[in-house]
Amino acid sequence: MSAEYEVFAIRYATRDGRRDHMFVDADPHDGPMPMDYFVWVARNAERVVAIDSGFSREVAERRGRTFLRCPAESLRLLGIEPAAVSDVILTHLHNDHAGNLEKYPKARFHLQEREMAFATGKYMRFACCGRAYELDQVLEAVRMNYAGRVEFHAGEDEIADGITVHPGGGHTPGLQFVRVRTRRGWLVLASDASHYYENIETMRPFRLVFDVGAALDSFRAVRRLAGGDMGRVIPGHDPEVMRRYPAPRPELEGIVARLD
Repeated sequence: MSAEYEVFAIRYATRDGRRDHMFVDADPHDGPMPMDYFVWVARNAERVVAIDSGFSREVAERRGRTFLRCPAESLRLLGIEPAAVSDVILTHLHNDHAGNLEKYPKARFHLQEREMAFATGKYMRFACCGRAYELDQVLEAVRMNYAGRVEFHAGEDEIADGITVHPGGGHTPGLQFVRVRTRRGWLVLASDASHYYENIETMRPFRLVFDVGAALDSFRAVRRLAGGDMGRVIPGHDPEVMRRYPAPRPELEGIVARLD
């Protein structure tokens, strides 16, 4: 049997939102729909793997987000030093998923090859594609590649025993999501393959989408890899995650949720 991991979601930022911003086919009269920002971490006795690295306070303030805590430093709430992280899986390079790389001094970064090509390619000249990226973050990912610290993947791959990545498409062409083996079976960290439970449950992609058809295909892939059990799917931005899963300690209520 594959190695098993403890898995945690860390809530590092939040913002107010509206339902008409969260679905491609939303009713413009829809009401409020808040959005949380998470990073995730999987650990066992052999390794610590971070999934996404969030943004900085400066990026949050410029983009009108409420910054709660540094994603990397928040690992210490779980007794994890950022320097102990062996691998960081970047689900994609949007601003809220791919900052703070310098805070992981010993990590290897994992990215779909298509995502780097997209984030440095011709479509970045158009605001509808480029505005979700932070140029400095993309340049830092390029620097990490020049330093030999980026591992590129071309589709499904194994990161470590019990941790796999899978192409997610749709939201960005190079999006990937992550499957982790836990004591309750395989858990799928969907990231932005499904921002909210409602996106995947109703088969309605998030409004910011490069390819609607690919997003719909990603929903099906997430469901399949979760064995059809939506209780094993963790969306990327849904505040409901913090209500459905317990904090590892009472003082971390609303900050960290244990997912395994």
